[in-house]
Amino acid sequence: MLNLATDFTRLFGCRYPLQQAAMGGFTSPDLAIAVSRAGGFGMLSATVGIESLSAQLDSVPSAATVGVNFLVPFLDRRALEEAADRTLLIEFFWGTPDAELVAIAHGGNARVCWQIGSTDEARAARDAGCDLVIAQGIEAGGHVRGTTGLLALIDEVRPVIDLPLVAAGGIGTGHAMAAALIAGADAVRIGTRFLAATESIAHPTYIESLIRSTADDTILTTAFGEGWPNAPHRVLKSAVAAGLARGSAQSWTTMWPTTSDNGPIESRALYAGQSVGAVHSRQPTELIVAELIEQAQQALSRGLRRT
Repeated sequence: MLNLATDFTRLFGCRYPLQQAAMGGFTSPDLAIAVSRAGGFGMLSATVGIESLSAQLDSVPSAATVGVNFLVPFLDRRALEEAADRTLLIEFFWGTPDAELVAIAHGGNARVCWQIGSTDEARAARDAGCDLVIAQGIEAGGHVRGTTGLLALIDEVRPVIDLPLVAAGGIGTGHAMAAALIAGADAVRIGTRFLAATESIAHPTYIESLIRSTADDTILTTAFGEGWPNAPHRVLKSAVAAGLARGSAQSWTTMWPTTSDNGPIESRALYAGQSVGAVHSRQPTELIVAELIEQAQQALSRGLRRT
C-alpha cells in the first residue's frame, strides 16, 4: 500500500498522519488509546481538571502516541506542567499564541502546537515557538476559531510557515483526508467521526442524531455559550431547535451529552462538523481508522498525491 509517512508521522512515530480531536472535556482515554493503537495520534482534554487528567494519563501506556489539549480560557498551569512531563504533545486552542505557555510546555518533554484559524495566528504560533500548527477550517464541529474554509486556509498558511501542518474541519472520509494532504497538510485532525466510535462515551441519542444528519443539518452559532460566551461553535440544527422549544437554561450549556447524562439529550450541545454525513453507524475505532486510511491511499494512488 501507499506509504503515508509525513513530517507529522516522523515527529511522533505514529504510522498514519491522522490525529483525533480532543472534543472538549469528555474524550475518554479509551478512545485516545484506541486511536493510537490503530496507528493514529490520540488526544485527551485538560478541561476534566487536574485530578482527572492525572488519572487519565496514568491509564495511557507509555508507548502510546497521545497528547493533551488545553483550552486557553480555562487553562490550569499545574495541569499544563504535569501534562508536559508525561505526554508527547501539548496542544493549545483559543486565544493569541503565547510564548510563555509554549515555554512551559517545552519545559517538559512535549512538543507544542496551537490550533489556529487564520494566517496571522499561524505566524504568531510560529513566532511563539510552536513545533507544529493545526489549521482549523470553518467546517469544523465544536468551537470554531476561524472564518475560512479549510482548503483555502491551508493554501494561505502553507506558504508562510515552515512547520508541520495539521488540517482540521470537515474531514470524515479518506477522500477528504487525501484532499487535505494534497493541499499541503502533513496530517488531518478528525473529531465528529470518532464521536460514533464504540470507544466514545457520547450518549447513544447523540450518536443516533449524528447518524441521521448531513452537512446541511449543522449550524455555526453561539447559542450554547453558557460559561464560554461569544465563542462560535458548530452543532446540529436540531439541538438549537430543541433548546428553543424547551426554553430551559440546561439547554445552553457547552457540555455535550455523554453516556452518564440523563434528561433532554436532544437539547444539549450536539457538536458536529460538516463531515457528519460520513457517520453511518457505530464502529470500533480500529475500523474507522482502517477505512479512512484505505480510502486515502486509494485516492492518492490514483495520481492525486503531491509531488
